Amino acid sequence: MKVRYIRVSTLTQNIERQLAKEYKDEILYIDKISGAVPFLFRPEGKKLFSEIPGKKINYLSISSIDRLGRNTLDILETIKKLHSLNVCLKVDNLGLESLMNGKENPTFKLIVSVLANVSEMERDTMLERQKEGIALAKAKGVYKGREKNTVESAEQFLAKYSTVIKHLKKDSPIPLADIAKLAECSKNTVIKVKKKLEEIEKIEASSSS
Repeated sequence: MKVRYIRVSTLTQNIERQLAKEYKDEILYIDKISGAVPFLFRPEGKKLFSEIPGKKINYLSISSIDRLGRNTLDILETIKKLHSLNVCLKVDNLGLESLMNGKENPTFKLIVSVLANVSEMERDTMLERQKEGIALAKAKGVYKGREKNTVESAEQFLAKYSTVIKHLKKDSPIPLADIAKLAECSKNTVIKVKKKLEEIEKIEASSSS
């Protein structure tokens, strides 16, 4: 079975650009969430992986590699997990498939690794410009920030700390204090991110049992 994964960052963004002409033969999974949120923490991303065995999904299409995310490690881990389930990934704008005759396509692996890094750099640049804009707005006295009495969702919180998540998810994670330095945040923030990730993992484990 063939499926298509679509992601836009906000509720108001249009998904038409990500629909290929042949999409009518595909089941659609559509997330409206930041690319900084790990793939398996997204509602439709999680649903997609849970349905791969039952629906015998073996082919997943995306319009471009940044639809999987804006974090190099998470993108590569997502592809690795797809391959472990014998799912071939097709990236439309590259015209490449991740598997050839059931084996990993080396050309795809090389190009995607480069593009994943570019995608992460683009997000880092965007965040840096956002910080500069906030600093300028504060200096002018026009920055209001998040409205009082509003609650930030776990996804919104985690979306702000992709660098922290990247280091926490490594096979051999470094000390929390070092992660804080690399991510330019406090150690308490790293601890909070770690707890949020653990809470989500517990919820996922209990729901699947």
